[in-house]
Formats: sequence, C-alpha cells, structure tokens
Amino acid sequence: MSTSITSATAANNSLSSQVTSATEQSDRFMKLLVAQMQNQDPLNPLDNAQLTSQMAQISTVSGLEKLNTTTATLGSLFTQMQAMQGAALVGRDVAVEGNELRIQGEQADGGFELAARADTVKVEILDAGGQAIDTIELKGLEAGRHSFDWSVPEGAQGQALTFKVTATSGDVAVSSMTLQHERISAVSTFNNTLALELANGDRVAYDAVWAFL
Repeated sequence: MSTSITSATAANNSLSSQVTSATEQSDRFMKLLVAQMQNQDPLNPLDNAQLTSQMAQISTVSGLEKLNTTTATLGSLFTQMQAMQGAALVGRDVAVEGNELRIQGEQADGGFELAARADTVKVEILDAGGQAIDTIELKGLEAGRHSFDWSVPEGAQGQALTFKVTATSGDVAVSSMTLQHERISAVSTFNNTLALELANGDRVAYDAVWAFL
C-alpha cells in the first residue's frame, strides 16, 4: 500500500498549495479594492452597486477555489478507497482485451466476445512467428463472451503463443474480439484511477476489465 500512502501525501501537498493560492488571490483582490477606494475621484465616488459587485467577485473567486479544492481532495480520497477495496481482487482471474494465450503447465486458455450468434468459430493457436500450430473449432455459439481451453503439446510448452478467432454465420462473418485471461497480482493507482497489475507484467485500468472469471 506504499502507493496509497504516497498518493495521500501528494494530495495533502496539493491541498495546501491550493488553499494558499485561494488565500493569496483573495488578499490581492482585497488590496486592489482598498487601493481603488482610497484613490477614487471625490467627485465621482464608487457607488454602492459597484462596491457590492466587486465584493461579490471576491466571494465568487474564493468560493470557486474552495469548491475546486474540495472536489480534488474528494477525488483523491475516493481513488485511495478504491485501491484499498481493490486489494481484495488480488489473485482473481480477469478477461481483458488481447490475444495472448495464458499457459499454465500443460493447459492453456483464452476467450473471445461475439457480436452476434455464430454457426462456426475457429480459434487458431499461433506460434511466435504467427504460424498456426493448432486449430479449435466450436459450433453454434450465441452472442456474448466465451472461453476455450487447449492442451499444450510438449513441444510448445514454454513458448509465447497467441490466438486468432474467426467467426461466421452461414457465409457471413461475425465480428469478434479476442480476450486474454490473466491473474491480478497487485492493485495501484494511476492518474487518479484504480489500476490492476497483472501476472504477465501489464497494468490496466479497472474499467478495461471485460469480465471477472
């Protein structure tokens, strides 16, 4: 949770600087108004309407600064709370957009999303050079998310493999998106959003997760 502590420190520093900024702006505005009143034309003094208008401007500037400060602080605290709650996700498997085949010993798995029903779905397992080394054929799949498993032959174990999905309904191609399966190894915050660190070394935003497996 060192990331959350660092974020909290940064938020406090930012809050302090913003409060100082708001105070300084109000002070400068007030000094200018006082100087204007001291140097006004006695024959054409500042009337009550003008004075009220300028005082209202001071209040508006100060109020907006405080509102912005409060909003930024609440956003930072919300992100930190997300990170703390997200710690419960460590160890969970997720599906994210990608085509890397997850290999665990002699078994591998992956997934895909179909835009519509498909009569035939062909999943090609590709080696590092992009050549197909095996093909899985699936029949009669409805629209939505699907998963597949593949037994890794001895010669392919330890290799970085990918997969390609081709779906058809009759003679018409069906749009599909490949989904790779990964395990969450840690959570962190990035640009005030919750990020998930995956076992393959990638880091993705929480909203990039397609599904929890």
